[in-house]
Formats: sequence, structure tokens, C-alpha cells
Amino acid sequence: MPDISDARILILATDGFEDSELIEPKKRLDATGAKVTLATLDGKGIEGDNGAKVDADAALGDLSDGDYDALLLPGGTKNPDKLRMEKDAVALVRRFVEAGKPVGAICHAPWLLAEADVVRGRTVTGWPSIRTDLRNAGAEVVDKEAAIDGNLVTSRQPEDIPAFTDAFIRLVEQADATLEQA
Repeated sequence: MPDISDARILILATDGFEDSELIEPKKRLDATGAKVTLATLDGKGIEGDNGAKVDADAALGDLSDGDYDALLLPGGTKNPDKLRMEKDAVALVRRFVEAGKPVGAICHAPWLLAEADVVRGRTVTGWPSIRTDLRNAGAEVVDKEAAIDGNLVTSRQPEDIPAFTDAFIRLVEQADATLEQA
């Protein structure tokens, strides 16, 4: 099984992200040696709900999903709500899922998965207020720290970040191993 340090991870976010749901997984992935790229809608820095400011590495329009092994989507109410209104963001999410690449979404970020129509028949979780939306999109919704279904890992809230990040890393390493054997 390859090490996470060889992975190229894309994080997609915009203003209004839940600070801890972007910063903590990114810090953990950076510490593993993974190559992490933060993309925003316009390539400019963004600000979280609680005031954290982060610089972007790329703009959504400049991305080639073939350059990345996995996608991580932080939550917060405003961030995924804005992103699900952007057709290019929704299309990017759909392409990652359909390509079988690992996608991690925490808290309200599974809204993007529902908008991309990639949760039908899948087991997912999310913040309690979006669970009806996920069910209406055809998902089976569970209440646990990290729900893994194929190439998706979803999580409920900031307190679940350690379990979510562990599951995301395992999924990336397993996906890399599967691709190498093919």
C-alpha cells in the first residue's frame, strides 16, 4: 500500500468554511508529506466563519482533476452552500466521484455531493440539518463519525475531524494501491 506522502490532494473551499474543518485536516495532510493544493473560486485567499484566513494555491477554473488523487471538501454552512451554486464546482465533484477517486466531505459539505447527484444508493452522513437533503438525494444516512462507502467518506461535525481525517487517509492509500494493481 503506497504512503499518503505520495498523494496529491485537492481541497476546494470558499469564504465561510468551518475553520477547523479545513485547517485541521490540511495540517494533518501537510504533516504526512502529501502534496496539498487549496483551490478557491477565484484563486484568492478566503476567510472562515470564525475568522481564519488562508491563502489559495489555485483557482477553480485553472484546475485539471487529473493532477489530483483525491478531493477534500470542508464544511461550514456558507462554504458548501456557495459552492453548490457554482456549476464548475459541482462538475468537479462529480468527476472525482465518477472517476473513483477518494472524496471526503464533512459537516455541511455533503450538500455538494447531493448537488452533484453522486449519493444515490450510497451510505453517507453529515450535519443533522442536511440529512433530509441527503435522503431526498437518494442516500442512506447514518449517524457516525465517518461513513465510508466506496470512494466517499463523509463526516458529521468538527468533533469528528480525527476520525474523518484517518478515514480519508486510509481511503487515499487504498485507492492508490488499487490503481497501482490495475
